[in-house]
Amino acid sequence: MTVTADVRTGAATHCPYCALQCGMRVTPSDVGATVEARQFPTNGGGMCQKGWTSAELLTSPARLTTPLVRVDGELRPANWDDALGVITSRLLGIRERHGADAVGLFGGGGLTNEKCYLLGKFARVALGTSQIDYNGRFCMSSAAAANIKAFGMDRGMPFPVTDLAAADAILLVGSNPAETMPPFVQHLPQDGLIVVDPRRTPTAEQAALHLQPAPGTDLALALGILHAVVADGHLDESYVDTRTVGFDETWRVVARWWPEHVERVTGVAAADQRRVAAMLAAARNAYLLTARGTEQHASGVNTVGGWINLALALGLPGRHGSGYGCLTGQGNGQGGREHGQKADQLPGYRKLDDPAAREHVAGVWGVDPDSLPASGRSAYELLDVLGAEDGPKALLVFGSNPVVSAPRAGHVAERLGALDFLVVADVVLSETAAMADVVLPVTQWAEETGTMTNLEGRILLRNKAIDPPDGVRSDLDVLHGLATRLGQPPERFPAEPEAVFTELRAASRGGVADYSGVTYQRLRDGEALHWPVPEEGHPGTPRPFLDRFHHPDGRARFVPVRYHGPAEPVDAEYPLIATTGRLLAQYQSGAQTRAIDELMAVAPEAFVEMHPDTAERHGLAAGETIRVVSRRGEVAAPVRLTSSARQDTVFLPFHFAGAQRANLLTNPALDPVSRMPEFKVCAVRLEPAERNGADVDM
Repeated sequence: MTVTADVRTGAATHCPYCALQCGMRVTPSDVGATVEARQFPTNGGGMCQKGWTSAELLTSPARLTTPLVRVDGELRPANWDDALGVITSRLLGIRERHGADAVGLFGGGGLTNEKCYLLGKFARVALGTSQIDYNGRFCMSSAAAANIKAFGMDRGMPFPVTDLAAADAILLVGSNPAETMPPFVQHLPQDGLIVVDPRRTPTAEQAALHLQPAPGTDLALALGILHAVVADGHLDESYVDTRTVGFDETWRVVARWWPEHVERVTGVAAADQRRVAAMLAAARNAYLLTARGTEQHASGVNTVGGWINLALALGLPGRHGSGYGCLTGQGNGQGGREHGQKADQLPGYRKLDDPAAREHVAGVWGVDPDSLPASGRSAYELLDVLGAEDGPKALLVFGSNPVVSAPRAGHVAERLGALDFLVVADVVLSETAAMADVVLPVTQWAEETGTMTNLEGRILLRNKAIDPPDGVRSDLDVLHGLATRLGQPPERFPAEPEAVFTELRAASRGGVADYSGVTYQRLRDGEALHWPVPEEGHPGTPRPFLDRFHHPDGRARFVPVRYHGPAEPVDAEYPLIATTGRLLAQYQSGAQTRAIDELMAVAPEAFVEMHPDTAERHGLAAGETIRVVSRRGEVAAPVRLTSSARQDTVFLPFHFAGAQRANLLTNPALDPVSRMPEFKVCAVRLEPAERNGADVDM
């Protein structure tokens, strides 16, 4: 599919926020820039409030426009040469005293493919460190691991989003796109939408059927619906026999999870479980889509695997008009994990422990394969040991705000404070940047060119629309400047995006995520290129599983998964479940959206959503500020009542800072495979705001 070029003035580009990457046009103006939606398959000419207001950040008073260096405890303006000189001197000294792994890097799923690629190369070549990971570990890692187990490949959505329009039924698990990516809702059926979510979200309000399980019990629910599929005669036996392996072993686990048993665990009626099985089986075209709500658990890989098993039993994946997919959250959540900023990966979705992968990438980089470090720590494990004897003494952060976004956020802030040296590159003075020794002001989406990979695995070109303010440089310029100061040849770390992408193409060639046939010119011409694109004449692969899956035998894998419940169950001391999520008018840690007045007018602060009966039991009224306390920290926020809430659950949005950081509460228990923390379930209690509580892990 080719998108016809628009001849109007302004730059055709894409929204800076979520992975839908809505098409927009940015036009320079006397006050910065204006934005308008443009026709693009993912958004159909629409945008959400965040997209419409995105240009405001370009000229916001919160914008950083000069480097800052901490002197006598205060961040003070500095010139670029001095700032980069300070960084180089400090990094060299720390490496000399403590070794290469004493320097760590923390990246982001909103960075362009070029930045992700060069960041991974910078870590492994310029610094020689294994200590690199990124905030996408908090976002998509469980779905990625489950996809690889089942299909042999991690393409979050292995079909164009427009395919969904022909669906008769869609099961949407742990996602609230009516708030997180509103233009996506146009692709959902008016009838036949089934939503699984502990909250009665705006998306659930639109559903034909809403299942409201207790937080942390999604896997049990998946097992119960799969049991109903088999017991009620809906199993697609021909598909299971010809396109999969492992069903018999999976059924031996599922057989013990009949719907009535599952009802006692999840609270979802057995009749509704059977109704879901029947609706999906009766549909001519059906999809099963998962997202963060079912992934961000210490058993996230198994939980996503349970939903994939259900999709396989119904014969959905790899069939035109049906399928399984995962809705990516961050703007480059897909591409961000493909090109090297993840601890265990090299460009092209290659594994760092694969000798052939190391040899190929080292050849592109012009270094000895043996010089590349081994895999390092995952995101939370890296943050957890900052400043410790066996952890990094210095950290460079690009495109992330872990003081707000990481689990057990108070502890993470303490670890950042224990570092000898912290560098943050950002567009605003985020909560993490405010702690830094050096802050570097970098370009925003409309001020630079680069590629993103959206939720469909489609590579997109975001074109530069306006010049950045004086004093601002791109992340690629930063990495180039630091690498040359650290002794690397200047040509090894190019700062021009297209040159970086050309090298990325070569590094990804032959990998699972092969971009070698993608060029900037093909993207400028409007070609729809979904990876893999193994050569320049290749049309891309929008539906990679129609003929075969990516395992050597071409078959998908049923993977037996067992339910164990949340890592931290409620008890007498902490009797309620807290879960977290997003709001329409804010995005991720809020560092950008909290700087936009229009968005703050809609969602100015955190709140604690609960059922009126829960509030009554605790003597609380709507609007009253309370303290939510977990074993790790506490949050102070006003009460918001909703009669659709579960009485055992409270909900907090995670976009806010200071005492309203929801992640002060959350549990860093990690999935054993993906190393994803358990953001979605933790045990809490409610206390009056005026009470002086005991010390907590802040």
